[in-house]
Amino acid sequence: MLNDGDKGVIIQRDKKTYAVAPHIPCGVISPATLRKIADVAEKYNAPALKLTSAARIAIVGIKEEDVDKIWEELGMSKGAAVGLCVRSVKACPGTTFCKRGIKDSLPLGMKLDEKYHGMQLPSKFKIGVSGCPNQCAETCIKDLGFVGLPGGWQVLVGGNGGALPRLSKELVRNLSDEEALAIADRIIEFYRKNGRPHVRIGALIDKIGFDEFKKALTDKM
Repeated sequence: MLNDGDKGVIIQRDKKTYAVAPHIPCGVISPATLRKIADVAEKYNAPALKLTSAARIAIVGIKEEDVDKIWEELGMSKGAAVGLCVRSVKACPGTTFCKRGIKDSLPLGMKLDEKYHGMQLPSKFKIGVSGCPNQCAETCIKDLGFVGLPGGWQVLVGGNGGALPRLSKELVRNLSDEEALAIADRIIEFYRKNGRPHVRIGALIDKIGFDEFKKALTDKM
């Protein structure tokens, strides 16, 4: 039996079948790739496709012996759906598609996804990018969030959902795209060096104090 994460699979409730979740950066997919996923799911008699909270399309209910063949036919990267790593970068439509967008979340989200998706860290780590304060990418409960404001990007840190949910806090605002990417580098590197296994960044911030965390991250900006 495969374990969660082996060959990019997630074991299902019946403990017999699996789901595979191809990586779909920021949830943007072409019609051809969407058609390929549907064709592969149909070929291997998957009972359903599930749109996940991380903006992936999971093929669920597949047999263990079909896993390798499915990945081969999909020809797609595996989504980092489990493990101590950057799980996902969730981005709203931004000014690319949404009339309410103030900043374009998709280009920033794609750059963050390309650099960090799957990166090993002390605990799971989720990133959100919202093009306006409506926060459709749920940036207020992400480990690292970016929100588009008229003056630039607002940076939020330390949020999470789960059994003990917590809202993120503003670290800095009015950053350019380049500055936003730079602060992401500093935050993730700080967490990589200072975090403890299975402890989210929000708990690390609580331990050292938000003011000290902010000082360490923004003093040289």
